[in-house]
Amino acid sequence: MHKFANPTFFMKIANAVFPWAAGLSVLCFIVGLPIALVTSPPDYQQGETVRIMYVHVPAAWMGSMVYAVMAASSAVYLIWRHTVAHIIARASAPIGAMFTGLCLVTGMLWGEPMWGTWWVWDARLTSMLILFFLYLGYIALGDAFEDQERGDRAAALLALVGSVNLPIVHFSVEWWNTLHQSSILSMQGFSISTEMVVPLLLMVGAFQFYYVAVLVIRLRAELLAAKIRTARFNLAATG
Repeated sequence: MHKFANPTFFMKIANAVFPWAAGLSVLCFIVGLPIALVTSPPDYQQGETVRIMYVHVPAAWMGSMVYAVMAASSAVYLIWRHTVAHIIARASAPIGAMFTGLCLVTGMLWGEPMWGTWWVWDARLTSMLILFFLYLGYIALGDAFEDQERGDRAAALLALVGSVNLPIVHFSVEWWNTLHQSSILSMQGFSISTEMVVPLLLMVGAFQFYYVAVLVIRLRAELLAAKIRTARFNLAATG
């Protein structure tokens, strides 16, 4: 694992992965979007409104998945002081916040025709809103200290503490009496028809590959910013 902590070695792998991730993301969007928005069947209860699911569900899954990546990377950073792990978490935060915000917006667009209101303090909705605030808190906390290392440690601790919310997000529809429908994926398989599963999985793939591609771009920017900060610090120390 220490070999991957070397920024140069890690970025060689990341740069090799980037064109594949970007290409697969574009391919999944090109194939998945027309099926999801045009040719997939309407739901017998929700009608055409069900098409929001093809953006809402992948965004919700990615919001939780990206935060899990942040929490795991923060743990590695705090335990082994691997800078690359923290940079991965820092680069992931805005992407995860975007996915979670998209999940909330599409959830409100779905809720208005289904529930007759844009927002209810439902367990799943509330826990996702908390996840969105955790993302914003992580981003803000990392830049709240003059000492960058203190800010990095504080943000990493917040990411770890906030990971307690992930099982709440996932199991909220089972633990509480909630308006939100149960998860479409369980131990018994998918609760929707195959005609809906295919475009949904294509959209999930599109979102996941998009995350990887944008993460590599942000890693490049974060590493460059770290080099600039180091150069400025060395220049100030010698000056």
